[in-house]
Amino acid sequence: MRVALFVTCLVDGLFPDVGKATVGLLERLGCAVEVPLAQTCCGQMHVNTGYLREAVPLVRRHVAAFDGYDAVVVPSGSCAGSVRHQHAWLASEAGDPELAAAAREVASRTFELSEFLVDVLGVTDVGAFYPHRVTYHPTCHSLRVHLVGHAGRQDAQRALDPGRGLLGLGQLVPAAHRRRAVAAAGRGAHRPPGRDPGLHPDRAA
Repeated sequence: MRVALFVTCLVDGLFPDVGKATVGLLERLGCAVEVPLAQTCCGQMHVNTGYLREAVPLVRRHVAAFDGYDAVVVPSGSCAGSVRHQHAWLASEAGDPELAAAAREVASRTFELSEFLVDVLGVTDVGAFYPHRVTYHPTCHSLRVHLVGHAGRQDAQRALDPGRGLLGLGQLVPAAHRRRAVAAAGRGAHRPPGRDPGLHPDRAA
């Protein structure tokens, strides 16, 4: 499978090791990974602050940069969400139906990293081992945009250490918050937050 890595501004500017690790992981799983040099920002920051017109050239550049790949993998839920839920809309608002159609096509093969591993490759155990307790944070975008947040917790738990269940409320959570969370879970209160039906009117819970 020919996969393009959408690095994202955050990874490129602040966490380059995430990009390197993503490439290493995907190649180990048999993917041919390329990093298109023409890629830039997804335009999420522009849209979220009201600069819709300024974001349209970024959509056009993104569509061109990621043309022809089997899949586009993004190590960021919010950036993947921007591509899938903002790009075609932006193009339509700008009165460019051809760009909107191209953006929808790119969006249809764009995946957040954990989503790609589980839903496309069918991998829930990447062969990794991390002998410590960690805290899983189901991000807003993974829960409400990609709808994979709590399923991702189970998949990540198997990936971290199959059979041992090391993933949980660990030392990264202050003790007072940890006690409240454990108490809430005991009352059956540990369930996904509400979803915004406006994001997925056809999949509203």
